[in-house]
Amino acid sequence: MENYLKAVQITEKVWWVGAIDWNLKEFHGYETARGTTYNAYLVLADKVTLIDTVKAPFKDEMLQRIVSVIGDPARIDYIISNHSEMDHSALLPEMIAEVNPEKVFASVMGVKALDAHFRIGERLTAVKTGDEISLGNMSVKFVETRMVHWPDSMFSYVPEQKILFSQDGFGMHLAVDKLFADENDFCVLEQEMRKYYANILLPYSPQVQKLLEDFPGLGLDAAVIAPDHGPVWRGELLAKPFEFYRKWSAQAPENRAVVVYDTMWHSTEMMATAIADGLRANGTGVKQISLNARPRSEVITDVLCAGALIVGSPTINNQMYPVVADVLCYVRGLRPKNLLGAAFGSYGWSGEAIAQINEQLAAMKTELVSEGLKVKYIPTDADLKACFDLGEKISKMLSEKIK
Repeated sequence: MENYLKAVQITEKVWWVGAIDWNLKEFHGYETARGTTYNAYLVLADKVTLIDTVKAPFKDEMLQRIVSVIGDPARIDYIISNHSEMDHSALLPEMIAEVNPEKVFASVMGVKALDAHFRIGERLTAVKTGDEISLGNMSVKFVETRMVHWPDSMFSYVPEQKILFSQDGFGMHLAVDKLFADENDFCVLEQEMRKYYANILLPYSPQVQKLLEDFPGLGLDAAVIAPDHGPVWRGELLAKPFEFYRKWSAQAPENRAVVVYDTMWHSTEMMATAIADGLRANGTGVKQISLNARPRSEVITDVLCAGALIVGSPTINNQMYPVVADVLCYVRGLRPKNLLGAAFGSYGWSGEAIAQINEQLAAMKTELVSEGLKVKYIPTDADLKACFDLGEKISKMLSEKIK
């Protein structure tokens, strides 16, 4: 096969040899409308080292990029696996068989995970925080970042190149034709990084905060941050990932509310609009999301920077609407904090949805501001006024909370 794909040089001795997935639209229930990249990196030290691999269908793409730099992939001496999730590790057994590296390094928990996945424990060498290996004329330092976002996750740092390989940390699902963050639209970067944090890292915010607190003392004086997804950070934008993570991991409520709902015959939708108007009238920013039109991952992305979550559903077969149950299950698993909450909805016969939503909101430790608004069939003017008043009430409570 003719080699037509090329690596991208990041530093004097480090090359990107990853793959671009323009067509990825969903990742574990998280909509990825802009695709993603699977980043792998080649360090041209005396001991040629491959940092991570790509998703299995993209093997040839990675190998062609490797060949464009070193000719024969068998020149790779070491492989480092920073993260054992399958979009980074599924190729590891094949690469070990093809390259026959001297050593394959992973974190202590990474060795356990990779052996459980592929039964390759005898080929793996465990490293932990503070360990350092020699590549001859360069070295690699390791920092375990457990639960940011898997137990095995770790950072690898090459001080001679001042480059930090941060696995999924500081990354995003975004397919880019220009590798560096400063070559892309910053608004898109912020949006996709926030979406990635909300849908992947949010439950691990305490661990993120601890890592950020410890980071200055770890001796990782990076000039480049190279994650496993999305663009590479450098230059004036190098501090941005840290700024974003400090803000998002704190989950400090802002004067914003998310009104999320689905509707059968538009009665619950009428209630949602009235609640949203009440919030706006008192100065609260509102995102009104119909689950008929928007995915669950958009909901949690907006909840990340909100102070209130108001959920509406009709009742069908004595249950909340299926898509509302779906989004509450999804959001609950991501464990957002510091939210005010309320339930609302129209019903025809029994109206159990409100109590069910309240139960889910309470399980999230959301501060419920009312018992919920329940309207039979089509809301009257008085019903819509009550919805508007609920929005105003939540807005006032939120304003007091964030003072």
